[in-house]
Amino acid sequence: MGFKVGIVGLPNVGKSTLFNALTKTAAAQAANFPFCTIEPNVGDVAVPDARLDTLAGIAKSKQIIPTRITFVDIAGLVKGASKGEGLGNQFLANIREVDAIAHVLRCFEDGDVVHVDGRVDPVADAETIETELMLADIESLEKRLQNIVRKVRGGDKDAVQQERLMRAALAALEEGKPARTVSVDDEDRKAWDMLQLLTTKPVLYVCNVSEADAAEGNAMSNAVGEMAAAQGNSRVVISAQIEEEISQLDAEEAKEFLSEMGLEEAGLDRVIRAGYELLQLETYFTVGPKEARAWTITKGTAAPQAAGVIHGDFEKGFIRAETIAYDDYVSLGGENPAKEAGKMRAEGKSYIVKDGDVLHFLFNT
Repeated sequence: MGFKVGIVGLPNVGKSTLFNALTKTAAAQAANFPFCTIEPNVGDVAVPDARLDTLAGIAKSKQIIPTRITFVDIAGLVKGASKGEGLGNQFLANIREVDAIAHVLRCFEDGDVVHVDGRVDPVADAETIETELMLADIESLEKRLQNIVRKVRGGDKDAVQQERLMRAALAALEEGKPARTVSVDDEDRKAWDMLQLLTTKPVLYVCNVSEADAAEGNAMSNAVGEMAAAQGNSRVVISAQIEEEISQLDAEEAKEFLSEMGLEEAGLDRVIRAGYELLQLETYFTVGPKEARAWTITKGTAAPQAAGVIHGDFEKGFIRAETIAYDDYVSLGGENPAKEAGKMRAEGKSYIVKDGDVLHFLFNT
């Protein structure tokens, strides 16, 4: 089960610098001119979770395998992208393939770094990209509505459902609202997702500030925070420059450097966790002497489907899940003590896995 977060933004806002630091590689060329990123760069990163180390220590696991999330560095966008300006068509196609958007906004002044619009205004930048995505969705919906008319007249139930959802999305977009603001019933969710609208993707605003503002942010990042709160979106403040420096250090050096900067943790850890939360993801664990491993599921996943993340056969032949809550596993000192204390439960197919569950699946082959 792969989850992708697309890193987007106008040219020269620090997207590629952030991506380089995030993946600890120099795969993305960071340069001071538009469109230095032409093909999307992809990087898998571990989701930081101190619980995994704790569990591994208790079980004396030989190997620790964290859960991962994929970040995609997507080419910079300019006004007119929805009409193919710049690298618009490619940008929009790449966004369709990700599950969520991390929108990097420039919240720093630097005369040496060109801004594509000749001014630094992160809220306006956010509106530029949102507008282009909305325009692209409107164009897509209008074309599809023209093509679906014949099926609707013929009484095709799926087509009738699709038309109703497309018109609801179009109505919101024409009012200047992204498609994610449309309320969708459970029975319509699958058909809605199949529309693949760009503005249904959840958004995390990443405010890229100067080193001096990394700890507290600044007026620009505060303005983004107000915008994000009004939209029901999230915001993280980081300094891509600091994160790039940290990525070149070992763990001890990085810890010391962060302390000197007045930071408790790397901003990238917050970005990764925020992306994980943005996608409504949770973690369960499998723990033993061989390995302690974290697995990613969406919130509300039932035990058989959670088992299927490990292997499809686990889901097909699911019998039951033996589960121990994380706090019980840790406080009691492992699987056997938890079992003896009556804290290991046998759960069936209807059990909804909880974040932090330590699970063992029984299944028929």
